[in-house]
Amino acid sequence: MAILPLLLCLLPLAPASSPPQLATPSPCPRRCRCQTQSLPLSVLCPGAGLLFVPPSLDRRAAELRLADNFIAAVRRRDLANMTGLLHLSLSRNTIRHVAAGAFADLRALRALHLDGNRLTSLGEGQLRGLVNLRHLILSNNQLAALAAGALDDCAETLEDLDLSYNNLEQLPWEALGRLGNVNTLGLDHNLLASVPAGAFSRLHKLARLDMTSNRLTTIPPDPLFSRLPLLARPRGSPASALVLAFGGNPLHCNCELVWLRRLAREDDLEACASPPALGGRYFWAVGEEEFVCEPPVVTHRSPPLAVPAGRPAALRCRAVGDPEPRVRWVSPQGRLLGNSSRARAFPNGTLELLVTEPSDGGIFTCIAANAAGEATAAVELTVGPPPPPQLANSTSCDPPRDGDPDALTPPSAASASASASAKAADMAPPTDRGVQVTEHGATAALVQWPDQRPIPGIRMYQIQYNSSADDILVYRMIPADSHSFLLTDLASGRTYDLCVLAVYEDGATGLTATRPVGCTRFSTEPALRPCGAPHAPFLGGTMIIALGGVIVASVLVFIFVLLMRYKVHGSQPPGKAKAAAPVSSVCSQTNGALGPPPAPSAPEPAGPRAHTVVQLDCEPWGPSHERTGP
Repeated sequence: MAILPLLLCLLPLAPASSPPQLATPSPCPRRCRCQTQSLPLSVLCPGAGLLFVPPSLDRRAAELRLADNFIAAVRRRDLANMTGLLHLSLSRNTIRHVAAGAFADLRALRALHLDGNRLTSLGEGQLRGLVNLRHLILSNNQLAALAAGALDDCAETLEDLDLSYNNLEQLPWEALGRLGNVNTLGLDHNLLASVPAGAFSRLHKLARLDMTSNRLTTIPPDPLFSRLPLLARPRGSPASALVLAFGGNPLHCNCELVWLRRLAREDDLEACASPPALGGRYFWAVGEEEFVCEPPVVTHRSPPLAVPAGRPAALRCRAVGDPEPRVRWVSPQGRLLGNSSRARAFPNGTLELLVTEPSDGGIFTCIAANAAGEATAAVELTVGPPPPPQLANSTSCDPPRDGDPDALTPPSAASASASASAKAADMAPPTDRGVQVTEHGATAALVQWPDQRPIPGIRMYQIQYNSSADDILVYRMIPADSHSFLLTDLASGRTYDLCVLAVYEDGATGLTATRPVGCTRFSTEPALRPCGAPHAPFLGGTMIIALGGVIVASVLVFIFVLLMRYKVHGSQPPGKAKAAAPVSSVCSQTNGALGPPPAPSAPEPAGPRAHTVVQLDCEPWGPSHERTGP
């Protein structure tokens, strides 16, 4: 009983005497340095020769550095349950693939470095779960595609996004416009050819935008640029200034960049690539008055078209100008046409009506517009009734023509086969008398124009032409002292629209300008086809059928002859068959002595007979042999 009070006194002291138990830390991976004695925990494995993410990582780590290794992929389980990780560096590895949801548990991550790897695309699920990410470094990869939803989870927290030194030709500009807290945006050294207007209008905290060394020919004005002072480089810039770097781009210095030229700058590293008069000059050294544009000029349009109802029709319109004009079409009813179930409008100025109706007939208007103005042209479309059915194989042909088919002939001596093309040309507006096609053939035409003495400083002439069935506008540069040019390699039986422009130096501005000399329309002669010459596929098929018929007939005749012989010989009696058989030899039966054949004897009675040796002497029988003896 005395022991019980002593035990009761010792019971409260037992828990107090044992120290609190801490969780056993995971072993540090081989070739890595781990800081696990104090918080925050870190695992440092730079340049350790790792081929994959070590599986024995301490999941409590706040910093993980795996740069300069040979890791090729990040799997879903590699970073699982690392909910306290704040900084992750995977720079300069060989990562080609990041599994969807590989960073899903890293909800506290602030900085992710994936630069210097081999990523080719970034999908929507690969950055899922990074709701607190502030710094995302993806430079020096091989990125060619960035999904529109790739940055959705970190759009509200991201402050630094680096996409430089990749292969990006397009970007999800709408997704980038939602990065309201971004301060630095690096898009340099990519393949970007254009930036949509207003792409950065909602990036109110943007302090630096780098678009160096892309393929940008122009930079559209943006409300963000007009709201903040713009400097070319950060040195000496105030805290609230936006720094824009756009050097190394093939800038086309025309009126579309006047807004940028009027902004403040500190250096002159950017240069113009075009037009030729400004190529190579420093951007900031070009005066504002030299940033000019040229209004559009319609150089080609389709001649009047007539198509039967239900058939497709293509209306073409080409225009030149600086900047390149945008072509739109207006229907005869005054409606602006675009892509629909019955029509398709192409960027090159072609309008395709998939199925024509009688109500589509009328005058279509082509409108070419750019920053300097607009130009219009009319194209007439006639929709007639459906054509009657025609024979598939036509035997019509053209009569032979003496001489070279490609020889040039005056328009007055054109062949009668080109009357349809000439009639179509007569329906077109009258051509300029200054430019004339004096001679033309099936594949060549001679163009002449008068001397342009009123225009001083002419450097050269430019010929532009295109056929009604071709989308390519062809240019020819002619010396200033020439007033004619022979066009070759034309297509036969087509109508061509041709314009001649004089390229001269404007004395007022010193810039190169163009002035139309005149335009004309002509038709090449159709290629003639000789009569009586069947098509090669038809001739080859006929020969094969004839040869096969001969072979089949021969086989059938042979089989028929065999059957007849078998039938004749098989149906005759044996005696008649022997009598009918021709005698080819005469045999005499003797008993060994020569002499006349014995007379036939009476039939022998039945019974056993003695064996007699019979000798048959045979000799050939023919017309030269005659029977001798009795």
